Amino acid sequence: MTNRNWMLAGTAIALIATAGLGFGLGRMTDKAPVAAEEHAEEDGRHEEGFVALSPADAAKAGVLTTTIGRGGGAELVLPGRVALAANASAALGAPVSGTVERVHVAAGDRVAAGAAIVTLRSAEGAGARASVDAAAAGARAAQAAAARDRRLFEAGVVARQDWEASQANADKAQAELRAARAQVAAQGGPSAGGVATLRAPIAGIVTRIDARVGGFLTQGGLVAEIANQSAVEYVFDAPPASAGAIKVGDDVLVQRPEGGEAGARIVAVAPSALGAGAAVVRAKPTAPAPQIGSIVSARVILAKGAGGLTVPADAVQTLEGRTVVFVAGPRGFRATPVVTGRTAAGSVEILKGLTGGETIAGKGAFRLKAELGKGEAGHED
Repeated sequence: MTNRNWMLAGTAIALIATAGLGFGLGRMTDKAPVAAEEHAEEDGRHEEGFVALSPADAAKAGVLTTTIGRGGGAELVLPGRVALAANASAALGAPVSGTVERVHVAAGDRVAAGAAIVTLRSAEGAGARASVDAAAAGARAAQAAAARDRRLFEAGVVARQDWEASQANADKAQAELRAARAQVAAQGGPSAGGVATLRAPIAGIVTRIDARVGGFLTQGGLVAEIANQSAVEYVFDAPPASAGAIKVGDDVLVQRPEGGEAGARIVAVAPSALGAGAAVVRAKPTAPAPQIGSIVSARVILAKGAGGLTVPADAVQTLEGRTVVFVAGPRGFRATPVVTGRTAAGSVEILKGLTGGETIAGKGAFRLKAELGKGEAGHED
């Protein structure tokens, strides 16, 4: 073959190769948009943080939507106990020294206010009653003398100063009589023989009795203790970090030892001996309370603030280390990161991430989290 023929053959081969290459590139170029579209669809199905679920399907799956609330308080958990109310116990002391003649009650007895507890005989009591009798006689005599001198003054027989002096003596005698009677009353009202009956200052149960027949009681000594065990309160210890946030009037939910909750309301907050800044919190039950001495814990619901956003606690989920709320949209639910604040009575305060106008997944939101987790696992495969 001549050189010219070899050159023509080479040119033909080159043209055929170029045509084949162009055809291959054309086929590859035609397939690229299709692959891109398929990949885009794949990304749409696995869009990060999004669960495609219609409202009807969500309801069937147990996911209930709710709106965002406004206003909300925080809660604190405090340890405490059930105790007698401040005015629910009383100590009965001996107002005068004497010998016990009779004990009317025993420990554990229920008594009414004014019921007899102990009867004693006291020489001091007898002397006090005698002083009353003497003071009464002196007061009568002084009053009679003052009345007589007034008549004589009006008749011109005695001078005015004589009548005024006798009237002053009568006033003094009356004052002495009042003082003597007050002393007798303070000593339990002993009779002329010095017998006095000590009575219960409040209604309740006798929790202690320190008197026996024939025994001697000294003035001021303890005779009995009485407690009204139906008048109870809760006493809580608040640490310094929480004490400043607790206010009188805040509501309390007390965890009963046997289960369940009982309501109460804070009536006093006072400094505690446990340390600087700590406080003793007293709360009055608004529902039947556990037995006295029971150890309890309580959730103190602080006063509500205005304008804050709150969502149900079920709505807040943790997703890959982030706190999220699932916001409902036309095509499904999107996991929206949020910053949460305090928690109170089943609600969580939202500080950032929501505007307040969204509809969100409440009860059953954990199902969306689980569905999202399955989608992520399938996408990785």
